[in-house]
Amino acid sequence: MNCSALTNRQWQFMTAPDRRLNFLTGSVSSGKTYVSLMKYAWFVGQSPSNHEFMICGKSLTALRRNCIGMLSEMCGKYFTCTMSTKQGWMFGRRIHFEGASDERSENKIRGITLGGAYCDEITLYPETFVNMLLSRLREPGAKLYATANPDHPKHYIKEKLIDNKKLDLAHWQFVIDDNTFLDPYYVEQIKREYTGVFYERYILGRWVVAEGLIYPMFDPAVHVVPTEPRRYERFWVSIDYGIQNATSMGLWGVFCGVFYRICEYYHSGRDTGRQLTDDELYVELERITGGENITRVIVDPSAASFITLIRRKGRFRVQNADNSVIDGISETASALKSGIIRINNCCRDIIREFAQYRWDEKAGVDRPIKENDHAMDDLRYFVKTMQIAIPKRKGFIL
Repeated sequence: MNCSALTNRQWQFMTAPDRRLNFLTGSVSSGKTYVSLMKYAWFVGQSPSNHEFMICGKSLTALRRNCIGMLSEMCGKYFTCTMSTKQGWMFGRRIHFEGASDERSENKIRGITLGGAYCDEITLYPETFVNMLLSRLREPGAKLYATANPDHPKHYIKEKLIDNKKLDLAHWQFVIDDNTFLDPYYVEQIKREYTGVFYERYILGRWVVAEGLIYPMFDPAVHVVPTEPRRYERFWVSIDYGIQNATSMGLWGVFCGVFYRICEYYHSGRDTGRQLTDDELYVELERITGGENITRVIVDPSAASFITLIRRKGRFRVQNADNSVIDGISETASALKSGIIRINNCCRDIIREFAQYRWDEKAGVDRPIKENDHAMDDLRYFVKTMQIAIPKRKGFIL
């Protein structure tokens, strides 16, 4: 492990005394993951050889992507793992790997005794999992190292752990400007790509409430364009499905690196007093595609019957949408801010919803008000599933 290649902030953390609970929070790309993994590996290597340890992620896939490769580079031959068995070895100590995807996850760690644990993006875990994990740190001197981007200030991690003065806990805050190894152009661009609550959390590293309009950066003068012929390179359809609630469909095309909402279909059974069948909605799907060769139809994953119908018809390739709400909103905000989304002026329902889609400020968690959100949902499905706002992306997913 090369401790010389650290920023000043990382070096401060690396050389400071540890507590039982060690939290590193702050902005994206601030260096907190790298240095926390380094210190965790150092801690494991100095612990009794008969102690067992754990590394956790929201999922095993996320854990592999965010942590495993970095640990392999740091520790070299002293770290081996097999993700299929969810076990590995670090400096001769057994390491268990676990995902914390839902409330059932805490059952997977019952009964184990740990000398230490590492949690990547701990704010994404269910509270039951974290409570159980803390109870497993039973070996003398056991410690937790955890990273997170800031969230709602009433999030249980902030309110019950970080702000609890009775705990043996250290809280380290990092911001992107701490990471002096980053390319200044990247830092400048990533700061421009976030806005509103996501800028405050992911750039400034603050625990703030999401309030007001969800997409305040949406500007009709910028994002709404005339409906006119363009030589689109590919086409997609995104669908939020409803029976009583509205069904919203958007036809998307890419032209010169910009994704245009070409046209849309919107029907509310509650407002019209008429519910449409899946077959009737399928007719509308065919109508808005206008005979174009559609790369994918991205559909609300809860719409099982409609997805089955589309597949049975055989004309369109259908895909379940990624329904990650907060991540999807963040990526959609970045896409709007960067200018890679445009809306044809014939798409009146999505334009109307942009002006009405708001955060639920009374919820105590990040949650949109469930009104005027159907075109917003199909937009989010498209952006998140296609990953069009991911900065490192080259080309687009086919």
